[in-house]
Amino acid sequence: MSANSFGSRDTLRVGDESYEIFRLDAVEGSKRLPYSLKVLLENLLRTEDGANVTAEHIRALGNWDPKAQPNQEIQFTPARVIMQDFTGVPCVVDLATMREAVKELGGDADKINPLAPAELVIDHSVIVDVFGRPDAFERNVEIEYERNRERYQFLRWGQTAFDEFKVVPPGTGIVHQANIEHLARVAMVRNGQVYPDTCVGTDSHTTMQNGLGILGWGVGGIEAEAAMLGQPISMLIPRVVGFKLTGKLNPGTTATDLVLTITEMLREHGVVGKFVEFYGEGVAAVPLANRATIGNMSPEFGSTAAIFPIDDETIRYMKLTGRSEAQTALVEAYAKENGLWHDPADEPVFSEYLELDLGDVVPSIAGPKRPQDRIALSTAKPTWRRDVQNYVDDPVDEASDESFPASDAPAQAANGGRPNKSVKVTLADGTETEIDHGAVVIAAITSCTNTSNPSVMLGAALLAKKAVECGLTRKPWVKTSLAPGSKVVTDYYERSGLTPYLDKLGFNLVGYGCTTCIGNSGPLPEEISKAIQDNDLAVTSVLSGNRNFEGRINPDVKMNYLASPPLVVAYALAGSMDIDITTEPLGTGSDGKPVYLSEIWPSPEEIQEVIDSAIASDMYETAYSDVFAGDERWRSLPTPTGNTFEWDAESTYVRKPPYFEGMATSPAPVTDITGARVLAKLGDSVTTDHISPAGAIKPGTPAAEYLKSHGVERKDFNSYGSRRGNHEVMIRGTFANIRLRNQIAPGTEGGYTRDFTQPEGPVSFIYDAAQNYAEQGTPLVVLGGKEYGSGSSRDWAAKGTRLLGVRAVITESYERIHRSNLIGMGVLPLQFPEGQSADSLGLTGEETFSITGVTELNEGRTPSTVKVTTDTGVEFDAVVRIDTPGEADYYRNGGILQYVLRQLIAK
Repeated sequence: MSANSFGSRDTLRVGDESYEIFRLDAVEGSKRLPYSLKVLLENLLRTEDGANVTAEHIRALGNWDPKAQPNQEIQFTPARVIMQDFTGVPCVVDLATMREAVKELGGDADKINPLAPAELVIDHSVIVDVFGRPDAFERNVEIEYERNRERYQFLRWGQTAFDEFKVVPPGTGIVHQANIEHLARVAMVRNGQVYPDTCVGTDSHTTMQNGLGILGWGVGGIEAEAAMLGQPISMLIPRVVGFKLTGKLNPGTTATDLVLTITEMLREHGVVGKFVEFYGEGVAAVPLANRATIGNMSPEFGSTAAIFPIDDETIRYMKLTGRSEAQTALVEAYAKENGLWHDPADEPVFSEYLELDLGDVVPSIAGPKRPQDRIALSTAKPTWRRDVQNYVDDPVDEASDESFPASDAPAQAANGGRPNKSVKVTLADGTETEIDHGAVVIAAITSCTNTSNPSVMLGAALLAKKAVECGLTRKPWVKTSLAPGSKVVTDYYERSGLTPYLDKLGFNLVGYGCTTCIGNSGPLPEEISKAIQDNDLAVTSVLSGNRNFEGRINPDVKMNYLASPPLVVAYALAGSMDIDITTEPLGTGSDGKPVYLSEIWPSPEEIQEVIDSAIASDMYETAYSDVFAGDERWRSLPTPTGNTFEWDAESTYVRKPPYFEGMATSPAPVTDITGARVLAKLGDSVTTDHISPAGAIKPGTPAAEYLKSHGVERKDFNSYGSRRGNHEVMIRGTFANIRLRNQIAPGTEGGYTRDFTQPEGPVSFIYDAAQNYAEQGTPLVVLGGKEYGSGSSRDWAAKGTRLLGVRAVITESYERIHRSNLIGMGVLPLQFPEGQSADSLGLTGEETFSITGVTELNEGRTPSTVKVTTDTGVEFDAVVRIDTPGEADYYRNGGILQYVLRQLIAK
């Protein structure tokens, strides 16, 4: 029950129903607040308990100073939690382990139960093993079940053992698309109350729901578990960036081009830790699918959320996707009654302002390694020619290329031509061909970013139709795949008669899941892979995803480009990045004439005509009518029973983790860190993909050797993501990304370091060195640069760090989620003094470190800095990035799960 200090409790009648609501206008200053802060304000009014949430917190939000730097802590209680299976399996593993720990400490195991609705969508496990064939989907699903049977049985147990926990089975859709099309409530109804739907998720792209007006963002699995168990999320009232939209997109530009432009703008502006909110007359002209595409990319530009308020377009989309009349009526009535309905004439107060005329957006791609590196499509060829020189040592030929703007001096330096290394390849079917640097070996329509968007998905299909009618085919070395976000996409492809054209170009359905965007692209054809590796070719992928970090997409592919689905099809036809597809032909038609992109690009009118004729609400109603039931494969899985899980000692997928071993009911005092060694010294923009185990398990690595020792054959290694429920595999894969460059071990790439437990500090695997340090009782630290931990909200980036024995990480700056996750695992996040870095301080990583002043936390205070000294005489005051009192509590307890467990036992 809310303390209701502001007398905001009221009743809302909609039809024959009455609901309790908490009125925002009871708080002075609420009307001027941005939409996102109004949602937070309602959250505080409803959860005010006088302890975690007080009248002072509510007053502080009502009096929000848009220009102030965040300093007021509040407690945000999300209405629900959503998970995907890579990050969700460890959550359920941890909950199962907590049940046993509670029992051992004399508590009631059944108290470990989600208190908020928690839904898990299995979408990250399908791998593109089979492609370009009519049976690709069936075969990939069969292989998926063979590989993941243990995990799926475990999740089925969780679905029966825990209240408020539901699982969407494999082969259904991508988590974020299932969320916006079905799971999202927009307005929650619970215990007689109606209130804004808010949701955190164990995937950074949870922000896709921001397009529906739902506030929420990606959190680490450990933070999500705490939210499920009723713990509020500690946060500072953020700055809010107002992003005004005007005008409309020009023909030939897509939602992808728009979102890449916005990503570039916001990265340049700087929005890490801030909310972004879209407003203005142009908002009404942005379709919901485009709003979702923009919201999805929030992690790529670094904001916590990127939200659109509720308006007529929200209601239209809810009706389209099969929400009931009662639900849509309630959402509209509640939003209008409580000041949450978008009025384009309103000018909310924002901390900062940006503006974009949609007419200024041009066709774009992004790459070769970051989403914010936007490239105008017209300059893609010369930009590739410039960038490829960072990946190969071959000499550049002298062929001239005048297509790069004269104003771009770095590009002019590369304007003489390109490195060449043409290699002959004989494919399995006998086809003889050649590949070179820049060959597009993967063209994938995949990921939640775009496969939620009918305009770009139908644009791709119409382009395929026109290409086939002209007689074009994909190049023989291109691995093509179509992995939509939900079954609705294939339904409207079928209704519109466009499926055969995609199939003809090799874009057969491979699965309903994330696939290529998360590293599940599957192996390239053996002969292609061998040619790439034997000749060190810098080949490329083009995908309609949101992530293109190094080493993420495929181990054979060095350069990765994000593009709209129609451009993915176009590059599959072209087969190379060394082509200006805006002016050069994609290929030769059946009439012997060149075919240009402009000739087969569908018009907005053509796309809209198909949308109008092929998409209807009954498709969504059918697709989601029994979404938790699953197919015969899912229903026939043997399911364990009981409120605690029976761990299989031989399992290589699901093992009981060691987090609670030897845990007492009270935490031991925190200690300073002495005699620490550096496990890794890393540069700027090290992502959670570099840290967390992801993608394929490479033979010869510690993880592979562990699996071999347990009788697992190489063909059954599966991916790191699928083995997230086994900490033994995951520890061995932490910091093992094939593109990680550890500066302690120069000249190496991958999971290597120098082991100073041995004479001369020989190069060894990071895991092996960490085990040697642990045997000696030596704590470890990691040194990093700017934007440490950007990318996906991979909880294993923090879990693996802690289990390797790392006590502190010292960087120039952090991305939000990873810093929070480190604290959640009991790792101390520190920053170098402003303007300083490991290099400027002369740190090589060979030093021994001591960190003092940490013990001040035992006095109930958080020190602003701690003293770092080395045996070489370097000394500096590191900034402590424990930002809130709640985070300090987590650190004192050794982690967030230990804190929650002790709180539950105390109750």
